[in-house]
Amino acid sequence: MKSMTPRERLLTAIDLGVPDRVPASVHQWQPYHLKKYMNGLSELEAFRYCGLDASLGVFAAKPVEDPNWKVEVVNLPAPEGETNVQRIITTPEGQLEYTISSNEITGFMTTHPVKRKEDIYLIDKYMPTPPLDAAEYKRRADEMGDDGIVRTCVWGEQGGPWQDAVSLHGTTEMIMAAADDPDWVFAFLDILWNKKEKWMKENLPGLPVDLVETGGGAASSTVISPRYFRKFCTPYDVKMHDLLHEMGFRVVYHTCGGMMPILEMIVENHCDAAETLTPPSMGGDARPQELKERIGDKVSLIGGVDQSNVLEVGTREQIFAHVRELFETYGKNGGYVMSPSDHFFHVPLENMLIYAEAARECVYG
Repeated sequence: MKSMTPRERLLTAIDLGVPDRVPASVHQWQPYHLKKYMNGLSELEAFRYCGLDASLGVFAAKPVEDPNWKVEVVNLPAPEGETNVQRIITTPEGQLEYTISSNEITGFMTTHPVKRKEDIYLIDKYMPTPPLDAAEYKRRADEMGDDGIVRTCVWGEQGGPWQDAVSLHGTTEMIMAAADDPDWVFAFLDILWNKKEKWMKENLPGLPVDLVETGGGAASSTVISPRYFRKFCTPYDVKMHDLLHEMGFRVVYHTCGGMMPILEMIVENHCDAAETLTPPSMGGDARPQELKERIGDKVSLIGGVDQSNVLEVGTREQIFAHVRELFETYGKNGGYVMSPSDHFFHVPLENMLIYAEAARECVYG
């Protein structure tokens, strides 16, 4: 088979085809990892240095200043080496407040802005959405050329309305509300969907983007039941994916966590690819052979690599064996992009090079 460029290889696999060899990539390089383990390389430089197929995540939003959505930042006490930031949002009809804690490795919400049921109407009426910088997308795509593809995501804390609502209100709070007051939950999801729909129509057409990420871990079967997934996620996911397809984009549905009980539902939401195939050793439940047999002929698959127990601490032999196993299961008959099953922070550069080398040996006949 003729040798392919990284771009050709990735798109062939995402379109359920058989490339020259298995594409091997990364789901989002983390700034901490690039600085500490990759000698400060940029994301694209890291892909090129390692010999990986670049799947470059870009979300280039312009800053928004809105007099009806004023954000005050307050630095709160925090342990040494950490920050704790409170954001107070003032609207003409009330305030929202939440906190974000972070360290040099990562950050996370510790309180959520939607605390009262009526808060969703402040979001509906006043929360602005950021315009995208189309010129920056073009610059990044031109810089990369044939070395890979450009990914972006749908505006919000997470792509899907349910997943976004969980970030805004809290996981336990949303699950309880879904049981106690589903009408309020649907009102919340409708508000978020309407904002996302408008934002997509205004910003995405014409962008040099190959793959749009939707979904999010808050809808994995680790977090909610298949019944909740079908009730609160599927209707909005279908509308979102159909709109993205009308615009000419491919869609990857992100489910970091459990996914085996909802595999067929993921296919039903009209996505083109499913990620992240999180293995049990990373807190997921993906069983490669069964997963491939159930949905691998309907959507392409992205992920599967155990980034902590194999890439981070594995020997050369263990990394090669892991890569080969994934190639022979997920990669059978194509339609597979190999990638760590989510973020990683402590993988040595040497092991990234071994991962790329092992993947280059996974050639289709």
